Amino acid sequence: MGLFRRKKQTEDEATVEPEPRPGLPRRPEPNVDGLRPVADHRDYLLSMVRELPAFGQTLLDAAGLSLCEEIIADLDLPRFDNSALDGYAVRAGDLDGASRARPVVLPVTRSVTAGDPAGEELAPGTVVKIMTGAPVPPGADAVVPYEHTDRGSESATFLHAPEAGANIRHVGEDIAVGDHIAAIGDRLGPRQIGMLAGIGIDQVLVRPRPRVVVISTGSELVQPGYELAEGQIYDSNSFMLAALARQEGAQVFRVGIVSDDPDVVAQSISDQLVRADLILTTGGVSEGDRDVIKAVMPRLGPTDFCRVAMQPGKPQGFALIGDDHTPVIMLPGNPVSAFVSFEVFVRPVLRKMMGVQPLVRPVGHALTRTIIRSPKGKTQFQRGLVTSTRDGRRHVTPMGGGGSHKLGDLARANALVIIPEGAEVVEAGNPVEILMIDDE
Repeated sequence: MGLFRRKKQTEDEATVEPEPRPGLPRRPEPNVDGLRPVADHRDYLLSMVRELPAFGQTLLDAAGLSLCEEIIADLDLPRFDNSALDGYAVRAGDLDGASRARPVVLPVTRSVTAGDPAGEELAPGTVVKIMTGAPVPPGADAVVPYEHTDRGSESATFLHAPEAGANIRHVGEDIAVGDHIAAIGDRLGPRQIGMLAGIGIDQVLVRPRPRVVVISTGSELVQPGYELAEGQIYDSNSFMLAALARQEGAQVFRVGIVSDDPDVVAQSISDQLVRADLILTTGGVSEGDRDVIKAVMPRLGPTDFCRVAMQPGKPQGFALIGDDHTPVIMLPGNPVSAFVSFEVFVRPVLRKMMGVQPLVRPVGHALTRTIIRSPKGKTQFQRGLVTSTRDGRRHVTPMGGGGSHKLGDLARANALVIIPEGAEVVEAGNPVEILMIDDE
């Protein structure tokens, strides 16, 4: 490990979790229409998962993960005074009055490059040729860049009088011993990884990537790249959900297509328990005769199927299965419904498991360019394209209407327009809430 001090959770605090709940708690109460409010269902799912146990990982493996320790620098950065550019280390007083009209010539005693020791003290009236990053010799208090000299080797002519401290990176000016470097809950991006490496840290305590298994059900589904028979469609959901989970930082296993045979479905899901922190299924949770997930899941563990007061994405399911009570979130099969359900429910769950805040995207606002109609008693999540005017105002053009199958509109959208339960009509030009879904 590098030179640093850590204020962190103890190993017990970081890795020991309470025993999993043996069953499902009391479900949220539905509204008068028998539908579960969106926020209640999200809170319910969040209450059923915990942050994953933390463990030490190398810096590159920790990229994108949530830190589980506070890190305090035990190393100055820079470690020593060094040159900010190629030139000459000088005593500024030796060059008082130097200019193009009155050049000053001083002898060059030696040169210092990055990785060399600083060497002996600089004698008055002499200079040292110095490269970027090289340690500044004792006694030198400025660096003159080559462009203000004749770049001489045995002696150098100076056309500029530097100020004391010019072009020197001073010890600890970036990070000083005792500085607070990172806090519990920080998500480590490339810049943070570089900073930790820069002060000598090679491993950190983080929460791991959730292992997410994605399963699509439906005998009508075909793997992309294969020929379609009559009545068949390509499986888009498992690819989309896998990509969404990976974008959030999860380690993803896409099982792909499972037929509508109940025994095959049950076995396929059970087989994934050995490598899953979370299982996502799509399809088979509505009211149809062949909605196999709804038929099979109660065999495997405590299960909750409900209808959520939202459009799209009304049918939802949750279960805890296997000896470890692995959570399973069951999403509808229409592509837009699956996407919206992931954004509203699965994304916050994954972020909680990873210890990342905020759990839910911040809500923004935009002016709608067209009238929007919304079903009574439901929160509508409509696709939208947000643009900004020169004065900073944001406008949104709704796309796709209520169709939960339109992949083209979903692909072109960069936001979800949120119409709350109580609003049935929003006139053009009025403000609406939006969730930006493109990473900017």
